[in-house]
Amino acid sequence: MPKPFNPRAPAFDAVNIDETIQRALKSAGLDATSGPMQSVMETIRRALASVRPSAAAPAAAGDSFIDVSARVVNGDEDDGDCQFERRPSSRAAQAPGTFETCTFSNHAGTRSYKLYVPTRILDTPPPLVVMLHGCTQSADDFAAGTQMNRLAEEQGFLVAYPEQATHANSSKCWNWFKTQDQARDAGEPSLIAGIAREIVSRHGADPRRVFVAGLSAGAAMAVVLGETYPEVFAAVGVHSGLPYGSAHDVLSAMAAMKGGRSGLPGLRDLPSVTATPNRKAAQAVPIIVFHGDRDHTVQQSNGTEIVQQALDAYQRAGDSIKLFARTDSGVSAAGRSYSRTVHTDADGQPQIESWTLHGAGHAWSGGHASGSYTDCSGPDASAEFLRFFLALPRAGSA
Repeated sequence: MPKPFNPRAPAFDAVNIDETIQRALKSAGLDATSGPMQSVMETIRRALASVRPSAAAPAAAGDSFIDVSARVVNGDEDDGDCQFERRPSSRAAQAPGTFETCTFSNHAGTRSYKLYVPTRILDTPPPLVVMLHGCTQSADDFAAGTQMNRLAEEQGFLVAYPEQATHANSSKCWNWFKTQDQARDAGEPSLIAGIAREIVSRHGADPRRVFVAGLSAGAAMAVVLGETYPEVFAAVGVHSGLPYGSAHDVLSAMAAMKGGRSGLPGLRDLPSVTATPNRKAAQAVPIIVFHGDRDHTVQQSNGTEIVQQALDAYQRAGDSIKLFARTDSGVSAAGRSYSRTVHTDADGQPQIESWTLHGAGHAWSGGHASGSYTDCSGPDASAEFLRFFLALPRAGSA
């Protein structure tokens, strides 16, 4: 049986975690060497020391941190705006179409992105899927792991991979936990929505079939985009993500990842962890959620809360959108068992779909081993996300 989990990161490294937290605080403009944050860092270091495993203890794969380190697949990106790579430059470009390197700028800054254009467009105008990588990953790495380009080649849609800049976050995490990046017409949501609009304009993608999906920090940002730009994104795919407004800074983000509380002794009582209540999602946007029930990086309770936020949003939308739930279970071809709950409207159209992957950790389900944070045991999250997206009726406009 193939190895089910491909984290490519150390299971626990207190030094690296300490350094990552310090970089994150620095990127947030906080000085961890003096003042109030110095005592916070000392508390964190004591907490890390209290849970450091012995050298002889084997590390569990599910305990890997996606925001510490990972092997990535580097592509030969061109400078400038939308220059074509006529032949594959990395494992991410295994499909025969073109993989463009582009940049987008607005008042919030500049971000690079890569765009996969298949050799054939089967449906005009074509759908667009925007894929948001996790911490430490790159566009090429995420494309390789999810194999979304291969599906795009088979079914004739466009795929965009916005890429986080190291100057914006030293671990290349999307800043889903910052208040300024949780609002419309500001920060990273405006950049990613701007990328989607640019592709619709330049490549003739269908503005009524633009979808966004992501892993971990990318999944959390996808949730933010569904809330802040519901007229741009027709549906959201969330793999191992977090609910909207569940954090407001680095420390509350760490707590949220552990299910609303810190999993490290000594961090539970830090004031900033509970200083701000969760913000409520108000937009009733179709959403599909994948989460492993042995994910120790982002606890499964986050996936449950994402679904509850969506249900609450649909309920607030009024009696015109009454949902009916059904649950089934199954086993993937590679032996991964799962449970799936589908919430449909009165016409039988799925609006919310939630998959619990039994025994799975923090990795893209059904992913390819050429990318980091992949679990080849399935089920295939990329294929299921795409099925959910393309089954939705065309609605709205960008």
